[in-house]
Amino acid sequence: MRRTTLITGLFLAFSPLLVSAAGTLGFALGDKKADGSCKFHEDYEADFDAIKSNSGSTIVRIYAASDCNTASQILPAARTKGFKVILGVWPDVDSSLQADKQALQIYVPQYVDQVYGVTVGSETLYRKTFTGPQLLEKINDVRSVLPQGIKVGTADSWNKFADGTADAVVKGGVDFLLANGFAYWQASPISNATYTFFDDTQQALGHIQSVSGSLNTIEFWVGETGWPTDGGSNYGAAIAGTKNAQTYFEDAVCGMLSWGVNVFVFEAFDEPWKPHAIGDSGSSGDETHWGVMNVDRSTKFPLTC
Repeated sequence: MRRTTLITGLFLAFSPLLVSAAGTLGFALGDKKADGSCKFHEDYEADFDAIKSNSGSTIVRIYAASDCNTASQILPAARTKGFKVILGVWPDVDSSLQADKQALQIYVPQYVDQVYGVTVGSETLYRKTFTGPQLLEKINDVRSVLPQGIKVGTADSWNKFADGTADAVVKGGVDFLLANGFAYWQASPISNATYTFFDDTQQALGHIQSVSGSLNTIEFWVGETGWPTDGGSNYGAAIAGTKNAQTYFEDAVCGMLSWGVNVFVFEAFDEPWKPHAIGDSGSSGDETHWGVMNVDRSTKFPLTC
């Protein structure tokens, strides 16, 4: 059962989001196997089969085009399986920026139909790696090496779009923006998590629309959202567990999709090789059990809305 009363009440005051078409569901996808070794073409093909058969989704996002030779491995698999990929560029240091640019220059022209777009940076404004103008400079640098028509943007925490930190990027002519929003990392109990997620998304999208002066000039996605399952760690009042993760998927993710907002779920599969993550409060959290599917690609709960 989908619980939509809260969602409806939250968005009635934000009519620009009310659209007729459902949003697109995608998944964040890691480039490593359970043991931390790099995935290859056949691994991505198996990933795509599991994602499509269990959710119907045919789009994923990854975080760096050159790490683990990802672009060279994932794009042929995407062609075979009928998937689109958002490739990532890690601009934090020049060596990774140049390596990712080189990978894009080699592989994007070969697989234009498989590349949905390119994100330059992942939460660089949140981490204060760049200012808005500095990030825009990196985005434009990457755009200069891509074939014409490839979408370019960035992904960052929802609050950096809401508070004006990203205004230079919004005004700079990007094609799409991905706003990450985790009620879990705000220590929200599952009973209030959907409200928190929708409120955060509303603030981010509302500010983007205001600054851009348009409801649809910039394509908007939720770049990451999700909830840790059994084996994950709690974060304040946010309690890990598969039942809570299923509730979050059904209420928050499916609810957002029903309002026409595109959503990338973090993440497709568990990644047991990962070190612990650090949340907003500075405390450690387990990021190895965020997958909606296990490492053997079996589902933890139904993945259709």
